[in-house]
Amino acid sequence: MDKRKIIIPTVILLLGGGLIWWFSRPAEFIYTGTIEATEITLSPRVASVIEQVKVREGDRVEAGQILLTLGCEDLKLAAELAESDFQRARRLLHNGSITRAAYDKLRFQRDHAILRKSWCQIKAPAAGVVLNQYREPGEIVGPGVSLLTLGDLSEVWTFIYVEQPKLAALAPGQKVQGLLPEIPDRIFPGQIAMIRKEAEFTPKNVQTRSERVRLVYGVKILFPNPNEVLKPGMSIEVKLPETLAKRYL
Repeated sequence: MDKRKIIIPTVILLLGGGLIWWFSRPAEFIYTGTIEATEITLSPRVASVIEQVKVREGDRVEAGQILLTLGCEDLKLAAELAESDFQRARRLLHNGSITRAAYDKLRFQRDHAILRKSWCQIKAPAAGVVLNQYREPGEIVGPGVSLLTLGDLSEVWTFIYVEQPKLAALAPGQKVQGLLPEIPDRIFPGQIAMIRKEAEFTPKNVQTRSERVRLVYGVKILFPNPNEVLKPGMSIEVKLPETLAKRYL
């Protein structure tokens, strides 16, 4: 028998079977989330006019850096008067012309006035990036009014929503991969930070396996972001660990 008559059909069958498997295999499911970062919104403690804004949106700032100053003319005058009264009281105490209680009261008033005056400088409580600037010099602001928002972009996160059957294979600390559609050849390593205890969506009747698939739980993914490529508001795609992904294909 001609071997070619056996080999050729066999090869054709194998190729055909391979093509059928390739086009009919389930595609790997990739979850999508929105990048978020720790944000701090700064507000004044006293009412005054904005004197100067020392930063712009997008600027990197360090902890303790002065970001904005208020006029605070009344607080500056009060601090000067309190300092003058305190110095006079110190001399009188030395001469025995004032009681210790009166001296302590004036010292407290001086310290309190200095503290309130210090509130006229809005400082960065932590290092970060200026995300938003809400007010301009010359505007009158008061306690609770938003002035600036800082963001810590050194580490960002996202939430993805995973079906209940897959939760048993997930645990905090597990490594995952993040992908940006705009940079398809770059992988952003991340890890699972937490899994919420309650489902985000609960059907009325959860008795069958098909209904349990409809239960989804929020999973928080952390991404180190030393180069700050990932920005708040970006969409990021997340691949679960390979063993879990293959199990449910």
